[in-house]
Amino acid sequence: MKILVVEDDKSVRDEMVELLNNASYEVRLIEDFNDTLGQILSINPDLVLLDINIPFMNGEMLLEKLRKVSNVPVIMVTSRNTLSDEVLSMGYGADDYVTKPYNPTLLLLRINSVLRRMSNVNETIKYKDAIVNIKKGTISLDSREIILTKNEMIILGYLLGHKGMIVTRDELMTDLWDNNEYINDNALTVNISRLRSKLEELGLRDVIETRKGQGYILL
Repeated sequence: MKILVVEDDKSVRDEMVELLNNASYEVRLIEDFNDTLGQILSINPDLVLLDINIPFMNGEMLLEKLRKVSNVPVIMVTSRNTLSDEVLSMGYGADDYVTKPYNPTLLLLRINSVLRRMSNVNETIKYKDAIVNIKKGTISLDSREIILTKNEMIILGYLLGHKGMIVTRDELMTDLWDNNEYINDNALTVNISRLRSKLEELGLRDVIETRKGQGYILL
């Protein structure tokens, strides 16, 4: 299971990484907080450990925005221990709440509990009138459903996470590499073309625009 740690305190982050690695989880990190929401959607984790105090946007506001496009399980991990913060976090859609300094065994138990509870829940993202099901690798609109390949889903997921922004070919290649998919530049072109064709089958025409010399943008 892939767990994403969103924590700007390096010492706390390193402790979490060691704890999770020892528990045999795959651990991913966010260290540049300029586009935290986009990175979460792009990484597509099974669970997010989210600190309230992160740069640019506090964790509760980030969680509120995340819940508009994703049901990924989120455990808030914070040094704040007031009842109002806990209530606010749960109200925004947190699946659990842990205060620092945390008990490592308790944190692992809560992670396991949330993952077990969410194991039968499909991860979906809404785009226009279509539903993208990350877990199933499909995109559906009305009664029609199209199956995407793993590479197509990774590309679409990255574009969704950066909707309205230009994404370079290098960024897409890096994201595919990070997901253990090794393709060359020509293969990326082919995957983009196939993804466009599948989106058009659902009536989503011209939604991936090519910006010459810059990359692509999902409209």
